[in-house]
Amino acid sequence: MPSLRLDSRRAVVIGGSRGLGLGVALALAHAGADIVLAACSLETLSRSAELVSATGSAVEIAEVDVTDIASIRSAFDDLTSSDRRLDVLVNAAGMNLRKAPEKFTEADWDVLMTTNLKGSFFACQEAMSHMTRQGQGKIINVGSLASEVITPNIALYAISKGGLRQMTRALAVDWARHNINVNAIAPGRFWTAMTDGVFSNEVSYRSAVGVIPLGRPGVPADLAGAAVLLASEASNYITGQTIVVDGGWLVAGGVVA
Repeated sequence: MPSLRLDSRRAVVIGGSRGLGLGVALALAHAGADIVLAACSLETLSRSAELVSATGSAVEIAEVDVTDIASIRSAFDDLTSSDRRLDVLVNAAGMNLRKAPEKFTEADWDVLMTTNLKGSFFACQEAMSHMTRQGQGKIINVGSLASEVITPNIALYAISKGGLRQMTRALAVDWARHNINVNAIAPGRFWTAMTDGVFSNEVSYRSAVGVIPLGRPGVPADLAGAAVLLASEASNYITGQTIVVDGGWLVAGGVVA
């Protein structure tokens, strides 16, 4: 039977210093993987590395700016030096800007698209080069239910996450011949630092969870099952897919509240 264990696997989690990325990193570590946390703040990375280390897995940190392609390439050169393995890449870096569509500026477009989409593409490209030499690899892109359900004032975020979903599908087709599986996870309404303003307010909390059949927002640990599955050999025949983790919101009709 294919195993869900990740012993002897090495996973790079970009955006792994906090929020959903850290939740995925902890899940992979608990399953036995060695973890590389990559983000732009060394201070935050160091604190998060202590949490990952407590699982018993080896952990490294890498400073990387996903808005700077040269930074991505330099980080991967360092991470894959001396023929060190790269079994799993997780792209979890992301941001949101909430405005009416007509209020967005070119600068807003550039920073959001670069952070949520462009950086992920070039990280995939770098990982693919190394995974091809190994003969296998798993790539997991952390998308959003915003690729399916649109709420007000998130036009650029939704566009970027829709692009990430299509990128996942396209890379899955092109890289299947290299035995590289490319999949995505689409979280629904999750309580993280990015959404704390919604869920820390009782009125907006009740409104937000009122459309979720399971009756609560997700938390980073809720991504564990999907992440471990997609990183493990149990997903060897799964590629180009997006697993929705949303407490049943989408199948209930994706009602906006």
